Amino acid sequence: MKKLPIIAIFVAALCYTSNAQPPNRANRIEALKVAYITRMLNLTSEEAQKFWPVYNIYFEELKQARRSNKEDELKFEEDALNVRKKYKSEFKKILNDDIRVNKVFRVDIEFRNELQKELKKRQQMRQQQKKVPLTE
Repeated sequence: MKKLPIIAIFVAALCYTSNAQPPNRANRIEALKVAYITRMLNLTSEEAQKFWPVYNIYFEELKQARRSNKEDELKFEEDALNVRKKYKSEFKKILNDDIRVNKVFRVDIEFRNELQKELKKRQQMRQQQKKVPLTE
């Protein structure tokens, strides 16, 4: 039951982006991520205005850690942990609550997992469609 609102957000966002002129896949995914995180953290408009610029810098630092440590997973995890520790205090200034700050990190992982599941499901659907012979 808890996943129903999450799925509804994905479906609504996908419908919206598929009906509009989709700029590209990355922008659609980013829009889904913003909607998902905003909803899961229950951000007010004032919090969102402060949160997203900080989050975007945080996320860029995580991506940089990944690029710098492509071959060393343990080093990446160590660097990622240091980035999370660094931004924990920044997020607390905005969210005013340790529970919500910790939820930032959890929700980020949840979104990535949900996205991976959805992409895998779509890939499987495409593969199944290729296997079904056209009948005349």
